[in-house]
Amino acid sequence: MKKPVVDYRQFRFSRLNTPQFSHMKLPIFGWIFYFSFYFLTENLIPAEICHPIHCALDDMIPFCEYFAVFYVFWYLLVFGSLIYGLLYDIEGLTRLSKFILITQVVAMTVYILYPSRQDLRPEVFVRDNFLSRLMAFIYSFDTSTGVFPSLHVAYSMGILSVALKKRELGIGWKWALGVVVVLICLATAFVKQHSVLDILAALPVSLLAELLVYWDDYWKPRLRKNKA
Repeated sequence: MKKPVVDYRQFRFSRLNTPQFSHMKLPIFGWIFYFSFYFLTENLIPAEICHPIHCALDDMIPFCEYFAVFYVFWYLLVFGSLIYGLLYDIEGLTRLSKFILITQVVAMTVYILYPSRQDLRPEVFVRDNFLSRLMAFIYSFDTSTGVFPSLHVAYSMGILSVALKKRELGIGWKWALGVVVVLICLATAFVKQHSVLDILAALPVSLLAELLVYWDDYWKPRLRKNKA
């Protein structure tokens, strides 16, 4: 097993500003920001004033509970990516945390200025099985508001972005992760948690985060070239 790059047994909150643990500030405060605004937007913006997000393609996509596997796997993917970064890849963790924070700020701003909801969830499940019950459970605590753009999609794009730039990660793993991310994005529509429009809206938000996080890679070489 790989040895962690940081010995977290020595961690104390009083040492958060030390060079050894300062990389933890961004993910910690980023998630505090997200959950704070998630609570506010979920509880202080009534569904009645939210704009329904819908397109014709949504009506052509049937509810399919089997996609719940990929929808729920997203939680494991996000958690696993952050833990892996904490243990073995501080640079990747920092870039992923920046990517997530940027998409959070943009999405939460949109949720406040343009409150959104989707009315796509089935009233009755065609099949009664573990996965349909799992989706019913998720519906029970995850409201149908604050959906445009989809953070499910944006976070997935951030994880994929960081992974694709890792030279030590084999091409097979990169392809596998790419397929998983595509299935996660599709799952949001097939389990009726998001409209197709929510998925599409997450793409420019992800592109913005990509350009800002990787500013040095994308823009500085071009600026130097133009000056030369």
